[in-house]
Amino acid sequence: MASDELSFASIGELAAAYRRRDVSPVEATRAALARIERMDGRLNAYILVTADLALQRARAAETRFVRRESAHLLCGIPFSLKDIFDVEGLPMTCASGVLKDRYVSTTTATVAQRLLDTGAVLLGKNNMLEFAYGETHPEFGPTRNPWNLDRSTAGSSTGSAASVSAGQAYFSIGTDTGGSIRLPASYCGVVGLKPTYGLVSRRGVAALSWTADHVGPLTRTAADAGIVLGTIAGHDPGDPTSVARSPDDYAQIMLRPVRGLRVGVVHREFDGVHPDVQRAALEAVETLKSLRMEVRDVEVPPLEQAVVALLTVLAVEAASYHRQWLAQHPEGYSQAVRDRLKMGALIPAVDYLQAMRYRRVFGDRLIRVFESVDVLVLPASPGPAHPFSEETPGRDFTPYVRRTGPFNLTGLPALSVPCGFSTDALPIGLEIVGRPFADGMVLQVAHAYQQVTEWHQRRPAIAA
Repeated sequence: MASDELSFASIGELAAAYRRRDVSPVEATRAALARIERMDGRLNAYILVTADLALQRARAAETRFVRRESAHLLCGIPFSLKDIFDVEGLPMTCASGVLKDRYVSTTTATVAQRLLDTGAVLLGKNNMLEFAYGETHPEFGPTRNPWNLDRSTAGSSTGSAASVSAGQAYFSIGTDTGGSIRLPASYCGVVGLKPTYGLVSRRGVAALSWTADHVGPLTRTAADAGIVLGTIAGHDPGDPTSVARSPDDYAQIMLRPVRGLRVGVVHREFDGVHPDVQRAALEAVETLKSLRMEVRDVEVPPLEQAVVALLTVLAVEAASYHRQWLAQHPEGYSQAVRDRLKMGALIPAVDYLQAMRYRRVFGDRLIRVFESVDVLVLPASPGPAHPFSEETPGRDFTPYVRRTGPFNLTGLPALSVPCGFSTDALPIGLEIVGRPFADGMVLQVAHAYQQVTEWHQRRPAIAA
């Protein structure tokens, strides 16, 4: 397998190559590490690279294949983690001066442990927005978009999306509180899945908002996302929000025919977006029609009100979580995040309670929409990746999360899948949303779409 072909293979392709002995886990790991060394000085997708540990795990995986021992599909597959997950013995910074050179994990997050137990190879920890709260800390700097180094990767799972897009990892794990998996996925041309709330454990993950945080995969294909989700999902007694439910067989669900599935198009959300995004998303809807899905227009409750409620909940819960650190190490935060946390502490309790009440009302109304459709589709972001020059500290990111944040408020599964490119060659994502625990159906629609399109097969200029 040629070097570029190896670096951009899917998980399924790489796993099959291991079993045929065409490629070894050590070769794949060395290829990923070489790409990190060659391009991360420009991308800044990694905070920590664990090369020695990765090669050690790759050799252990290779031994299993040499001995023809039974191995998990993820055995020997190199991956990365957003630097918000505990991994025992490794530092965790959350891309903040508060934890930098101060914190080393003594336990491993449940999600990370489940992946390591398969024999998957951890390459390192990814850069992110500080504490996942919408800002870049000056000590860590921004992650640059592999498609155009002058463009943003959105947030907050910036390094995770960039590393997968640039062939520096075969998959990554991020977190999503208002769109922080789906927006970077849309900007970087990869698949990003926010699973149903409670399906994937958050034990060992630094919190932003206890009631809105989700953990999920960033991959090149929906099929890969299904493989990873099937591994990390499942009940965890160590997480009080974890649902006592076994994961579905997502690999099998994705193979089901999509003919007859009812797709609700939220046309109101196709207005007010960049013309290239509108064009690509509408063309994607036509592709779903060609797959014999039943496409119909639907009305949903106003998303802008849901975003206001989400941001109120998020601000209060973030201020509560950071209260002690903010008192002890205020200088460690960037000015913008410090200001956000202080403002969150000033929100009256009545406003928080009203937002929580609206959450229930909005959720009930949205669930009723699914009585007439199986999934919803809408643009994932208002535009393609924006220039860094448009980012200012403390900016209002309400417009960015308008089409993603409401599904954090309700906990519904939602995914961004590449659906085209702008006129200046920047990726565009289509968001697919399902009812609670219909993660498999969301993946099924995305997988069917990717079987007849090639957007996900394109590679960014930095990969050349």
